[in-house]
Amino acid sequence: MNFIKPTFLINVPQCKRNIEKMAVKAHKYNLKFRPHFKTHQSAEVGQWFQDFNITKITVSSVEMARYFADRGWSDITIAFPVNLLEINEINQLAQSIRLNLLVTGATDVLFLEKNLHSKVNIFIKIDTGYHRSGIEWDQYHTLEYLVKKLSEMEKLHFSGFLTHAGHTYHAKSKDEILQIHDDTVGKMILLKEQFKQYKPIISIGDTPSCSLSENFDLIDEIRPGNFVYYDLTQYYLGSCMEAEIGVALACPVVDIQPHRNELVIYGGGVHLSKEFLSINGHRIYGRVVKLFDSGWTKSFDNCFVKNLSQEHGILHIESEYISQIKTGDVIGILPVHSCLTANLMKGNEYYIE
Repeated sequence: MNFIKPTFLINVPQCKRNIEKMAVKAHKYNLKFRPHFKTHQSAEVGQWFQDFNITKITVSSVEMARYFADRGWSDITIAFPVNLLEINEINQLAQSIRLNLLVTGATDVLFLEKNLHSKVNIFIKIDTGYHRSGIEWDQYHTLEYLVKKLSEMEKLHFSGFLTHAGHTYHAKSKDEILQIHDDTVGKMILLKEQFKQYKPIISIGDTPSCSLSENFDLIDEIRPGNFVYYDLTQYYLGSCMEAEIGVALACPVVDIQPHRNELVIYGGGVHLSKEFLSINGHRIYGRVVKLFDSGWTKSFDNCFVKNLSQEHGILHIESEYISQIKTGDVIGILPVHSCLTANLMKGNEYYIE
């Protein structure tokens, strides 16, 4: 592998194993599997999902929905509160695919009914504890009003309730992830029972809980996304093993400061993103691996990206490793958040077969 600039490495066999593992779990529990494609945003990676008979997907924007619709995907959920300012683009999409939109209030519903040209399916976004967006799960009067209003609409079809338990990413242990998941499932089941006459689909889907939990009773659909690549965040949460991380960033070494146990790579915040983990009193923006033709090694002990500027990455490297590295070498960095790194590195990917 000869790289002259930061390059996003995708380990194809490992990513396919990750997809298969989640697809098998969905089948085991009779769940609709609607993976979130915001992680990879790639037509080629999307094809791997089709190899496992996956035909329904989730995206996070109208633009992303258009990208995948143009590549043959015909059943797409935009799992982001509907942006009413994009109504023209939404109308174009709705003419050609089965489109599922998220609403968070009556304003959305009334606007869509007035301005849509084609029928769409509507999920009501539910807040089960993440507190980012959506209607809180126990606001039954608000939800009842919305569901009843939707049932009267000509262009809007009420499909069900959708939530994202993103607070699992703040958990401190596997047990806490499972507790959050069980709490989320319990709240969504109550909604399913409360509105059973409408036969709502219950859709959930964060990678930590979908990776770890075996509790999906009465859940209809899961929408994890990060699992296709995984990353250091998932590893430290306990959602995956390090060996299941399917991506790394290849970065040229441009300077070495052995007296500080530091080296500098061409690979900064515009490549990795500036997300970090706090581990043992250190900010970690990525962990260091050695690259070889078919992948990379286990990460080096106590070697990590300690600081980032726009193009520079500053790495802490233990003495036993730094003597093995010279300027002009290319090393690998396991990302903290693969979704952001993949987004930043679009057009600079290399597939390891």
